[in-house]
Amino acid sequence: MNADTPSGPHTAPPVAYALTGAGGGFARTLLAQSLLLPDLHPAVLCDLDPEAVLALCAELGYDPGTLVLVSDAAGLRAARAAGRTAVVGGTELLAHAEYDILVEATGSPSAGFRAARDALRAGRHVAMVSKEVDSVAGVELDRIARAHGVVYTPAAGDQPANLIAWYDRVRSLGLEIVAIGKSGEYDLVFDPATGEVRQLDETLHAPRLGGLLRLGDDVPATLAARARAVAPLKRAAAADYCEMAVVAAGTGFVPDRESLHYPVARTSELADVYALREDGGVLGAAGVIDVFSVLRLPEEASFAGGVFAVVRTHDPVTWQTLAQKGHVVSRDGRYACLYLPYHLMGVETPLTLLAAVRDGVPAGVAAPGRHAVLAGRAARDLPAGTVLAMGGHHHEIDGVAPVLLPAPEAPSDTAPFYLAAHATLARDVPAGGLITLADLEDCDPDLLAAWHAGAAPAPQAA
Repeated sequence: MNADTPSGPHTAPPVAYALTGAGGGFARTLLAQSLLLPDLHPAVLCDLDPEAVLALCAELGYDPGTLVLVSDAAGLRAARAAGRTAVVGGTELLAHAEYDILVEATGSPSAGFRAARDALRAGRHVAMVSKEVDSVAGVELDRIARAHGVVYTPAAGDQPANLIAWYDRVRSLGLEIVAIGKSGEYDLVFDPATGEVRQLDETLHAPRLGGLLRLGDDVPATLAARARAVAPLKRAAAADYCEMAVVAAGTGFVPDRESLHYPVARTSELADVYALREDGGVLGAAGVIDVFSVLRLPEEASFAGGVFAVVRTHDPVTWQTLAQKGHVVSRDGRYACLYLPYHLMGVETPLTLLAAVRDGVPAGVAAPGRHAVLAGRAARDLPAGTVLAMGGHHHEIDGVAPVLLPAPEAPSDTAPFYLAAHATLARDVPAGGLITLADLEDCDPDLLAAWHAGAAPAPQAA
């Protein structure tokens, strides 16, 4: 064979993907990365604003001649036959497209669910970026995928896939995992010189943090004092709860309390913070998922929305050696924190797309199950007729606070948070009340059916 003759994996055609929500922030990171990877090709880009997608691709450096705006099935087929990227304004056209895997990134619970379901039924793999969809219908979508011999998986680059994969890796080492989780999206950056703490573009005068930079002997007391010092800042987000619901499905870990702990903690403290209460930490039991707010100084590196696993140590000398090398080990030596301080959004997603299409490999080892329920409590009195509008960067629902309940503790009629999105209340819900299915007048029937199907036991293999 000539040395210049292509062989092995280089002879495989590029993996062709369809992308919904193609004008969004996540989509940009994936499209930018795709330019660097000859093994990956954006076949169909779908967005409600297709002109914006064309403008985005031009800004990224795509050759305008390789993209074509189409509005019907014939145009889509012609574009694909010519090897061009089709840009469409509606997901209904995806049924007429040739591609290997759908990247679902609309963020819309209803539209995203139908796009994923239809792709799986058509024998296409699905990489799910819309955690809103996954938190309601992920279990059922995975079952549909298995029935059709394709892969349904969260996408690498987002915390759910990264954390599930990290959990699987740590568990494969035989380590006993006590807690897993991630950092919140925005760090708390404290400047001792000014006494100010910054979270993204918001600054708070919080000089008390200067005396709370060390945990001290009473870890819960220090964490409580830190929380009071930064109380005016909104640290929790619906997106965090939603991601932890997806992680619960993939790992079986559950929240320690419905509002999560959300400790304000430095990275070096995580092994002490996420210890059991009898060992000085905050956990009531092992097997917990949680989110923490990073506290750091301006010159210190960020956790960057990364993921962690806290484990019990075994051989003291081994872990003392690792602590000397800079690994995070608790002060009493009983716990250690193993972490990845990054999530790269669509920059990392090609790993999922190539693994799913070429190897049939999802992000996690186990099939997802209903282990926790992302629900909502009324943040104020909500009268009948209220439309539960979803919006904002983190897809919050106005007037509803997200909570995460272990599935056995959730009432059977609990409404999943993103099934309630955009639904109308059929009756009054008092402040603090859990939103139930009976409270919703007009939730999406397909999404509701998927929620109910996900609660049923998985069918037994023949």
